[in-house]
Amino acid sequence: MDECCPKFNPKKWDKKKFNWKNKPFIKESIPALFHIPVGWMIGKKITKMYKLAVKAKAQPPKQDWLVLFYDPHAFKTEMYMSVKKPVDKANNTTLSGVFMTRVFDGPYSSVPKFIKKMNKYLGEKKAKKYYVHYAYCPKCSKKFGHNYMILFAKV
Repeated sequence: MDECCPKFNPKKWDKKKFNWKNKPFIKESIPALFHIPVGWMIGKKITKMYKLAVKAKAQPPKQDWLVLFYDPHAFKTEMYMSVKKPVDKANNTTLSGVFMTRVFDGPYSSVPKFIKKMNKYLGEKKAKKYYVHYAYCPKCSKKFGHNYMILFAKV
């Protein structure tokens, strides 16, 4: 990537509702150990996905770019990168449904606490799945002084 993480605007994503119908993504998976992804593989997979998206001219504008993390179980993490169209040589997929969002700022270890807060925010609605977008890589988190993450609750 020609630049690292763009400055994040929490207001754009906090307490929003998104109705996605076949929103295109490309997908990769990496091993995890009790919901903690193998760290060095994250950058490698994101770089691979991003290069494929750029080559296909499928990358969204930087401010709309998402990489969603989903843990189907304790030993696997799936990563979904948003794209504008299908990408050659990538695992193309789509996400559909209603997604409610909240932005949180804190350490990665606080995700379970943030999910509890999100469940309270959802009230009667129940999350079928949770996806997490980390706004900054560790280096940019230090640079900007925040560790923002967006929880996407599929309801």
